[in-house]
Amino acid sequence: MMRSLKIVVMLGYSLWLSGCAAVVITGGTEGAVLVAQERSAGNVVDDAAILVKIKGFYAGNDYKDLLANVEIKVIEGRVLLTGNVDKSESQIEAVRLAWQVAGVKEVINEVQISDKAGFSNYAQDVWISAQVKSRLLLGKNIRSINYSAITVNQTVYLMGIAQDQDELDRATYMASTTNYVQHVVSYVRLKDDPRRTANAL
Repeated sequence: MMRSLKIVVMLGYSLWLSGCAAVVITGGTEGAVLVAQERSAGNVVDDAAILVKIKGFYAGNDYKDLLANVEIKVIEGRVLLTGNVDKSESQIEAVRLAWQVAGVKEVINEVQISDKAGFSNYAQDVWISAQVKSRLLLGKNIRSINYSAITVNQTVYLMGIAQDQDELDRATYMASTTNYVQHVVSYVRLKDDPRRTANAL
């Protein structure tokens, strides 16, 4: 009983860190099951561990702006890096450190070198991300739990797993028609994409 409870707590904590999925406790002794989430429980836990390790590398690095300014999303071992840094060396280091973590299969570098990273710009990006996530949540026939949306300088980066091309098209349209969005860049994969099977091996 105690061991099952510990497993549930550890899984719940990992999911909270990754910001990805809901947990339902079943039967009191059977542990936890994921709902409406295309990734397996093992993938979710692995992704959360990768995220924590990358953040640890960033925290211990000489380029102190990495932890504060680089946003990290991990889905099935694919790492998406976004944000603003002041110099190219920081951008290079962000990518290099991400590749050092075991289990990383791909690093997508969308970190920008920009002087736009003021408070007002950041606040607007946060607002845009919240609006996109809200629209996906309320969108018809869209499993929003499988999507992540990050905004940098009014460009929305979508990452996740779509049920089919129609769902992906709807999600992309919702993001692109959100107020103040200038561009949408999609790294979403379809549920039946053979590359997902390769990642699971």
